[in-house]
Amino acid sequence: MEGFTYSNIFETKGIEYIIIIFFLLILIPFWMLVNKRVPISKQLKETLKVLTASVLKIPQGLFFSKNHTWVYLEKNGELKIGIDDFLQKVVGEIKVVPLISLGDQVKKGDALAEIRKDERRLKVLSPVSGRITSTNMDAGKLNLGLPDSDPYDEGWLFSLKPTKWKTEVTGFYFAEEATQWINAELARVKDFLNISVAKYSGDTSAVILQEGGELSINPLSELQSEIWNDFQKEFLE
Repeated sequence: MEGFTYSNIFETKGIEYIIIIFFLLILIPFWMLVNKRVPISKQLKETLKVLTASVLKIPQGLFFSKNHTWVYLEKNGELKIGIDDFLQKVVGEIKVVPLISLGDQVKKGDALAEIRKDERRLKVLSPVSGRITSTNMDAGKLNLGLPDSDPYDEGWLFSLKPTKWKTEVTGFYFAEEATQWINAELARVKDFLNISVAKYSGDTSAVILQEGGELSINPLSELQSEIWNDFQKEFLE
């Protein structure tokens, strides 16, 4: 037919256009999937900033004291002691400094170590009586409160040979009781912090509550020493 020209696209740049179209058909759904995941990832990160029972580690084989220390009975009869994850996630990144030495005899309620964050302090009180047999703070300081730190593993503080284990263990929480107690402590610390912040600053800080009234993780971290002192009396003694 006059005026009509047939072109084979495989002999021209047409094949390049097909490749480009095919590439876009693959790229566009992938791009949409990635962008859909961004808000999900952001939402997950925001959720992890909220202090709830679901983000706390509560091993079911440990004994928990009301002063937020834990105790583990080892095969040799000694007790391993540390602070619980509730306390770690309330105070945030901290250094723990020993106040006693190897061989010292301690009574239940004696100060074992000091939690330090700048000029703010909290005392870690012994949950049981006995003699200190080993420490995890030979270098003088132990860092806790980091996102990946585990207070039940590398974060233990002391080992102790107990002298009144049978009588002193009766007030501890174990297994499901420990989980229920921690849940109650979360509600209690939320009320405590709201009252304390209003008491000392006359305002409820965004540090304390997320949108929706949820408790932020590490809520005590940037608060003043007076609130730390009140927290000591209310939760650790």
